[in-house]
Amino acid sequence: MIARHGRIVLLGAFAAFAMFGTAHAATVVALGASNTFGKGVSRSQAYPAQLEALLRARGLNVRVINAGINGDTTGGMLARLDRDVPKGTSVVILQPGGNDRRKLAADNTPEIQSRLGAMGVKVVMLPNGMLHGLPHQPDGQHLTPEGYHMLAEQLAGQVAAALGK
Repeated sequence: MIARHGRIVLLGAFAAFAMFGTAHAATVVALGASNTFGKGVSRSQAYPAQLEALLRARGLNVRVINAGINGDTTGGMLARLDRDVPKGTSVVILQPGGNDRRKLAADNTPEIQSRLGAMGVKVVMLPNGMLHGLPHQPDGQHLTPEGYHMLAEQLAGQVAAALGK
């Protein structure tokens, strides 16, 4: 609300946001392969969407971008880093997966971490070990919606800490 010429003017939330420059949502990018993409489940059931909901429920103004691609290698992630991690990104959750090993490709994780560091982006690693013990789909590789929710719960504290919250 603004007092203008002795009158009080109520602004809509969007107008107030635009007018006063209220802090914009922190950007978190989930960069990885099929378990980041959410293979076998809807996009809303993949861990990035569930993580965003959990962080918002904690009162954090955050947007989580799902930059997972089924079958991707760390070489592919490195090649698309500039496109998938927008300027101003606060945190990247990096899930290298097991595709490098399966495809006999080089592991580019250290170079990805170095490039993100040079961009001023904090990195939260999501190693394959975090997937052990979580509910998997019949293929044994990809999580169920419940498994992705449990993973999002495990990551929420680390991401909040990386955001300084």
